[in-house]
Amino acid sequence: MLIQWLGHSCFRVEADGYSLVFDPYEDGSVPGLAPLRLRADAVFCSHGHHDHCARELVTLSGRGCPLKVETAASYHDDRLGLLRGKNTIHILSAEGMRLVHLGDLGHRLTGKALAAVKGADALLLPVGGHFTIDAATAKAVADDIGARVVFPMHYRLGAMGYDVIGTLDSYTALCGDVKYYEGDTFQLDRDTPSQTAVLTYGK
Repeated sequence: MLIQWLGHSCFRVEADGYSLVFDPYEDGSVPGLAPLRLRADAVFCSHGHHDHCARELVTLSGRGCPLKVETAASYHDDRLGLLRGKNTIHILSAEGMRLVHLGDLGHRLTGKALAAVKGADALLLPVGGHFTIDAATAKAVADDIGARVVFPMHYRLGAMGYDVIGTLDSYTALCGDVKYYEGDTFQLDRDTPSQTAVLTYGK
């Protein structure tokens, strides 16, 4: 499974010969990020905000995507959606592995939602706070889920990201297994060791 980070919460995933895009952002919606122009077999958005739902920027192949993608209901805040509404978690099953994209999750998971994502092979985890869970809550969520490889997303780094959200190191300082990669792409296999994988935007 090939996992490419395209900035903010946008990822392109290739598995079993198909490609999927999660949470594409609109042009100019996220400081420091280049416009997206993508091709894929399917696109999924966690919610309708501009920095997560630019479906029109993803040209679909038209052949469809038979891979299993399930959802789990959650909220964009810790007040049952009162502040920012609902958030959809996407769970991709392919190549004998499960990848979970948490979107703009705003709270700890419990019950059915936690059970649906428990023990995932890859977890795409927002860590910046303000609009999502903050670094400390993100670490608790990651521990609750127990994913093998965790990819931080939705954070501020240099000129990239919103001024009001937290920095990457606020999260990585809480982790003892961080590995930094020079590129934006990660090859996930069944024998990939447990880690917090930090990808480099645009490389």
